Amino acid sequence: MAVAVEATLDAAPLVIGGREFTSRLMVGTGKYPSNSDMIRAIEASGAEVVTVAVRRVDLDRANDEGILHHLDPARFFLLANTAGCYTADEAIRYARLARAAGFNEWVKLEVIGDAETLLPDTVGLLEATTVLAAEGFKVMAYTNDDLITALRLEDAGAVAVMPLASPIGSGLGLLNPFAIRTIKHRLSVPVIVDAGVGTASDACVTMEQGVDGILMNTGIAAAGDPVRMATAMKLAVEAGRLAHLAGRMPRREVAVPSSPLTGMLG
Repeated sequence: MAVAVEATLDAAPLVIGGREFTSRLMVGTGKYPSNSDMIRAIEASGAEVVTVAVRRVDLDRANDEGILHHLDPARFFLLANTAGCYTADEAIRYARLARAAGFNEWVKLEVIGDAETLLPDTVGLLEATTVLAAEGFKVMAYTNDDLITALRLEDAGAVAVMPLASPIGSGLGLLNPFAIRTIKHRLSVPVIVDAGVGTASDACVTMEQGVDGILMNTGIAAAGDPVRMATAMKLAVEAGRLAHLAGRMPRREVAVPSSPLTGMLG
């Protein structure tokens, strides 16, 4: 008997700030060997949302050496981010600059607190979120995996909270599944895990925690073959999402036969 394909799929879109997305994988644009590799990998990932570090890129779209020249805003949803900002004032300034330069009102907000670990400055992040949300920005706030900070960011007006799986660029994967599950359970806004996902198995395990999506950059860009890795990440995010929706079997410390005997054979 044929099984209806639609019964196996996740038909629900990802909704952030009132906007619908079909892909739950978001990708960045840094660290690629070339702009050509970047575009091919983004296409292979199936991502709709593509982040651009405003502080680090040429905002002149006419410059064919710049990243923005190769990203069609009619094809990709370009999300400005404040990567490299170390104070709330600096992050606010670059968010405003991005909007003035033609980006939309969305911003992936980063306020870094430590140059060695690149961990967030949660005090500065909360301050910047409050200011930008009041100015009409749709703030997607990159933060640590602390529940209290996540709740405060939601209260400050963030349309999505983005806890890290592990430090930026580390590729260590999801270090604290309990913390991520707890954040997802307690927040009303979408939870998008950002930073530290190094390979497809990391992406799958992360999505199995029930989060709404993943944003990644280095895991794809620094792979030996970014296009193949982008494809793997796409499939892993989908697999992890479906596994979460399906519900895993209970863990047991004893063996249970998959086909129990109903009687003795003669």
